[in-house]
Amino acid sequence: MAVTELPTSTTTTNKIKKISILPLIFIIFYEVSGGPFGSEDAVKAAGPLLTLLGFIVFPFIWSIPEALITAEMGTMFPENSGYVVWVSSALGPYWGFQQGWMKWISGVIDNALYPVLFLDYLKSTIPAFESGWPRVLATLGLTIFLTILNYRGLTIVGFVAVCLGIFSLLPFVVMGFISIPKLEPSRWVEVDLKDIDWSLYLNTLFWNLNYWDSISTLAGEVENPRKTLPKGLFYALILVVSGYLFPLFVGTGAVPVDRAAWSDGYFSDIAMIIGGAWLRWWLNAAAAVSNMGLFVAEMSADSFQLLGMAERGMLPEFFTKRSRYGTPIIGILFSASGVILLSWLSFDEIVAAENFLYCFGMILEFIAFILLKIKKPNASRPYKVPGGKVGAIFLCIPPTILIGFVLAFSSLKVFVISVIAMVIGLVMQPCLKFVERKKWIKFSVSPDLPDLDNGESTQTLVQ
Repeated sequence: MAVTELPTSTTTTNKIKKISILPLIFIIFYEVSGGPFGSEDAVKAAGPLLTLLGFIVFPFIWSIPEALITAEMGTMFPENSGYVVWVSSALGPYWGFQQGWMKWISGVIDNALYPVLFLDYLKSTIPAFESGWPRVLATLGLTIFLTILNYRGLTIVGFVAVCLGIFSLLPFVVMGFISIPKLEPSRWVEVDLKDIDWSLYLNTLFWNLNYWDSISTLAGEVENPRKTLPKGLFYALILVVSGYLFPLFVGTGAVPVDRAAWSDGYFSDIAMIIGGAWLRWWLNAAAAVSNMGLFVAEMSADSFQLLGMAERGMLPEFFTKRSRYGTPIIGILFSASGVILLSWLSFDEIVAAENFLYCFGMILEFIAFILLKIKKPNASRPYKVPGGKVGAIFLCIPPTILIGFVLAFSSLKVFVISVIAMVIGLVMQPCLKFVERKKWIKFSVSPDLPDLDNGESTQTLVQ
């Protein structure tokens, strides 16, 4: 059954202020990283040398290819369904829905981690947050507060991201200057190849340096996305990699490395050793607000993805409802509910589970990227990755190999949970189509979007 069309929303959306380059850089920064908080487990898993090498080499294997693909595909399809429409255009709406489901679930799982990290840093100064009802209530209260920030609009999210990003990185700059007399380069080359937790190591690197494609679900909200999006990705890449390497060089070089102590929250202890209580308090505050930035950026991407899918007729029309601030009300509520439901998982389980689902979503993205190079070589691509079809294939090989390693090291529990989540998506799409045919719930397609079936150019979209 053909879906009905939504009344045009051009007048409404034109009143909403678009994201400019500086807020965009920091939103990407928070969708990917938010600073070095959470990278400590890599040192615990593999020691200083492999950790430093990992954060130097991994961006070339994963981050740069993913950012390049996002720049091309995001400017080719500058709309809020992001990677969902990439896969739909290449493989059809069924697989586009699966892409949306897996990436949304992995994003919500990822977002459930940030209240956990927030409290893990605060518990060193406020022990009551370590467990029990104070921790549960703090998690719930934090989730509600940050959800309200998302509701207030992307202008607020972008402004908050810039302010929180600067505040989060400053204590590491100060810690770096203070640590100069204490640095011992010999500590950077410490390695014990017999005692490496490869699963924790790979999952930590992967979690800290992925999600570059998340900004594609906000492409419709970006000011002049065809030019702004590639620039934002480039500058954010530099900021993210520097934001990991500098603190890790300082932390492993200025303090004797006790691998057992390196877990989430350990940068707080390093600040205490290097600068004293004042620096520790500052860094704890920076970690707390960093996780706030991570949360609001991720929730923005997740909720606008649901809105974009609804505008494509993949989800019920009520997901297109926006607040007076231009934010997707239903998408925000769904994403917040998912965060609360998943907050019981541990740090390691959250990282591994979201990585597993994210990997399958990325495989679909790589396939879509290559197929669109072959099937639609003449489609409008304001930013184009050089190399053509052959270059696209070679660009996707290293990250695909990495995906194989990440999946191979997943635990049985994570595998079972992830497979169940994937099966739900496989069944959900036919069920939604059945509901649509029965007209039990209204589905609509926005008239502002191009028809993917006839290969129509997106050139008339956001300029």
